Amino acid sequence: IECSRADEALEAAGAGADIILVDKLSPQMSPKIRRGTNKGFPHRSYLQQRSMGGSVLGTLPHFLGPHIDVVSMGCLIHSSSALDFALQV
Repeated sequence: IECSRADEALEAAGAGADIILVDKLSPQMSPKIRRGTNKGFPHRSYLQQRSMGGSVLGTLPHFLGPHIDVVSMGCLIHSSSALDFALQV
């Protein structure tokens, strides 16, 4: 479930979400959300938290840590240039 606020993430965890995608939150909010879901739902050890939105190559280290399982970076496809090639067999 994609969430853009901490209260939405906690609500999603309470509703049984297996994966919470935290979108467009500061890197400082991700650990707070993880602590909240761990404290509120300790039996949900398989709950996965993903971060996306706002993470670019320059800010990536700020998003990394034990509180995040996966980081999605749209800049990898939004900012890339096209490559035209062919393969003949």
